[in-house]
Amino acid sequence: MNWLLLIIAGLFEIGFATCLGKVKETSGWESKLWFGGFLLCLFVSMFLLIKVTKTLPIGTAYAVWTGIGAVGTVLVGIFYFNEPATFWRVFFLSTLIFSIVGLKFVSA
Repeated sequence: MNWLLLIIAGLFEIGFATCLGKVKETSGWESKLWFGGFLLCLFVSMFLLIKVTKTLPIGTAYAVWTGIGAVGTVLVGIFYFNEPATFWRVFFLSTLIFSIVGLKFVSA
C-alpha cells in the first residue's frame, strides 16, 4: 500500500510542477487558479511522502518520489509544453526510470 501511496505522491509532484509551468504562461485570475492548484498538489504530495516515510526508508522513498516527479515533469514538458525530445533527453530519462524500478526491487 505504501508503494502505491508513494506513486500517487509522485503524480502530485508532477501536478505541482505542471501548475508552476501554467502559472508562468498565464496572468490574472487564471494564474491565481493555477497557483492554487500548485499549493493543493504540493500539500497532497508532501503529506503522502511524509506518510510513506514512516514505513519505507527515507532515502528510497525520496529518490522514487523525485524520480517519478522528474520523469513525469519531463514527459509533460515534451507532450504538453512542446519542449524538445532529443535523443539524450530520452536516453537519460530512460536510465532514470530503470533506476527507480531498480530501487523498488532492492528495497525491503
